[in-house]
Order: sequence, then structure tokens, then C-alpha cells
Amino acid sequence: MRRAPIAAASACAVAAVIATVHGARAEGDAPTFSKDVAPIVFKHCATCHRPGEIAPMSLLSYKDARPWAKSIGEEVSMGAMPPWHADPAHGQFANDRRLSDAEKDTIVRWASAGAPEGDPADLPPTPKFPEGWQIGQPDAVVSMTEDYPVPADGTVEYKYFSVPTNFTEDKWIQAIEVRPGTRSVVHHVIVFARDPKPPAPQPAGAARPRPVPSFLAAEGMEEPDNPDADAKKKAPLNDRPAPRPLGAFVGGFAPGQTTRVYAPGTGIRVPAGAVLTFQMHYTANGTAATDRTKVGFIFAKERPKLEVRMTELSNRNFTIPAGAANHRIEANATIQRDVSVWSILPHTHVRGRRWEYEATYPDGRVETILSVPKYDFNWQTEYVFKEPLKLPKGTKIKTIAWYDNSANNPSNPDASADVHWGDQTWEEMQFTAVAYTIDAAPAPTAAPPPRHD
Repeated sequence: MRRAPIAAASACAVAAVIATVHGARAEGDAPTFSKDVAPIVFKHCATCHRPGEIAPMSLLSYKDARPWAKSIGEEVSMGAMPPWHADPAHGQFANDRRLSDAEKDTIVRWASAGAPEGDPADLPPTPKFPEGWQIGQPDAVVSMTEDYPVPADGTVEYKYFSVPTNFTEDKWIQAIEVRPGTRSVVHHVIVFARDPKPPAPQPAGAARPRPVPSFLAAEGMEEPDNPDADAKKKAPLNDRPAPRPLGAFVGGFAPGQTTRVYAPGTGIRVPAGAVLTFQMHYTANGTAATDRTKVGFIFAKERPKLEVRMTELSNRNFTIPAGAANHRIEANATIQRDVSVWSILPHTHVRGRRWEYEATYPDGRVETILSVPKYDFNWQTEYVFKEPLKLPKGTKIKTIAWYDNSANNPSNPDASADVHWGDQTWEEMQFTAVAYTIDAAPAPTAAPPPRHD
């Protein structure tokens, strides 16, 4: 009578032993943090996931990473981390942050196996970073000269702070990093360099012309016909208004975009005696704060062969209808000189959903040069081409952005309102920053020698 229960118990015991052995073997076969995961994290993630940087948590140790293992596995499996939003079918990029399939598989299997630590002796050395900088120790640091108070609430118009560089000679920028003093209230920063030579005087009452890129013949880049403009004119005076002229673009900061390193032989020129202007977009977050943003430069060791210049392609005349779920806005231009494009940075606000860039070459060939099917306002990227994109004179450029102004967009501040161009996050932009160099003119063809018959 007791044989059956005993047999059943024995069977269960054997099954438990088998399961235990199998589980141990599975765990033993699983990747470990020390040997397999840490090298990937140190290479691809630690720049942001370390103390004092933009990521919300550090991943420099097993103790840091273990509580986040499930989330790490999910984010990696979905391709959300490391963040990269360009379609790999169009273009190759020097700053592509995507993991390889093997790296993804390693991290996902590690998280699925319970995130084992492994032997700490297998852990590679923790990467060393210069204190406070991603680009390395700067050759020069220029900082705002005041701690600017940002209120706890309300709308803050763009603020502009002018800071002398005191450079005694032209400087060529090889790398730049913009570091906000208080990230929680800084939406974005753009740094301009104004040449100390005074601009040509303008006739009294003359309208301020909006600069148009020298190599583009652009459509839709005039000042916007915005019905909210009159309301803006009645707003209180800005205590830090924009100086005129702002000068040339030097660098910037936005969520996901803090540094820029230029290819060897290229760089941005900052003239001797230049005055930097920090364009600051502050966003009140419920807590009063102060900010003193700074910018760090690494200089080229010698004058680069190519001067990198920055320009924009944008459309400022548009209306996104209330409730529109997939509204399309274009900006088009024709290249006026042979140029090499080094990078493209698309920018919209919270209604922006995707971008596409198309080039039609003089021979009629059409090419998609960049596609961003899932634009993320919270992680903006400057897409740096692995090899510069050669655009001959006469090439037509089409930029297309799509917007979701419907109630189905959880980021939409007000689906009942038409939306126009504007500085604030609840307004919109259709804006692209382009880094380019001007190609040298082809050498003249030598005339054939004269014939002597």
C-alpha cells in the first residue's frame, strides 16, 4: 500500500535533482556580468551611465547594474538602448550607437538568466574618464559669467548671455562639449561666436534680414507668418535679449547631444577676440534653480585643411491642424556650390514623429540620404556620416517631417489647438542643422599643345 507514494516521492526527488542539475548547467552557460556584459557596457554605455552624466543611473559596477537588469534586457531587446533612430537602410554613420546582434544577445541572455555576476576576477578595468568632461580635458573652458535664476514655474523666453573668449589668435575647434550647470532646467543650448569686427551699419528703420545659407537657394525659410506674433510683441521685455548679430554657430547641447568631435583635417574656426553668445532655453520644472552653463574646447594641433560651417534648412511657415495625426511639412533647397555634408541634425518638438531626407542629383538620380522613422524629442542625435556626402551644385534637397497633433499622442500638450512655428516646446519647429565644407574648385583642364603642321 505504501509503494506507490514512495515511488512517487522517489520520482519527484529524481526530477528535482535533474531540474537542479539542468538549472545549474543553464546558469553556468549564461553570460555573466564580469566576463561578458561589463565589456559591452563599458564600451557602449558608460559614457552616459556614470556618476554626474545625463543617464539616470550608473552602470560601472555589478552592484550598480543588477537592480536594473530586467529593464536593461527589455530596452536592449527593443533597440531602445543605446538610443539610435536612423534607418540602417539609408546611410552609414560614424556615431552609430547600435549594438551588434551578438552584443544584444549576450545582454538579453544575461538578464533572462537572473543577471549572474560571475567571477569578479574576470571584470575588465573600469574605464577612466576625465573629471567632468566627455571629450577629455579641454584646452579652454568658457563659462557664463553669472548664476542665472530660473523660476519654479511660468514660461521662460530664450535668454542670451555674451562671454568674451579673449582668444589672441584664431582658434580651430577639433572637439566641443557644452555642459549645463543645472541640467534639470536646461532644455537646450546653442553657442554662437561673434566676430569682434563691427558689422556694416544698417539704414535707420531697415528690417533685419534673416541669414540664408550661402550654398543653398531655399524655399520656406523666411520669417513665419504666425498669428501668435502680436501676442509675443506684447510680452514683457526679455532681461537677456539676443545681441545682433549672433554670429556663427559653434556648438550646442540638447537631450542626447552634448559633444561633437570633428574628423581629422577639419574644424570650426573661432576668430581671435570672438565673443561667444549662449542661447539658453530654460524650462521651469516646479523648483527654482540657478544655472551657469559652460563650454569646453579642444583645439586642432594645426590649421585644418577644411573649415566646417554650420547652416540650417527649415520651414517656418506652417500650420499643423488640431487633431491631425500625420501632418507632413517639407523644406526644400537647391545646392548652389559643390559641397560635402558631414552631418545632419533633425529637430522638431513633442509632436514630431519621423523625418526623411532626399537628394535629387543633377543627373536625375534620387537618393534617401537619411531616414529617422522614430524621431525622439527626448534623445536628439546629430547623424555624422562615416564618409562625407558629396552634393554637387544643382542637387535638390527635400526634408520632410511628420507630426502627430492628435489626442493619441501622449506628449501632445493640446490636441485641440492649431500649431505654428515657435520657440517653446508646446509650439513646433521644422528645422535641420547641417555641417558642411565647401569643395575645392576642380583644377582647370590644360589646353592641348598647339599643333605645328
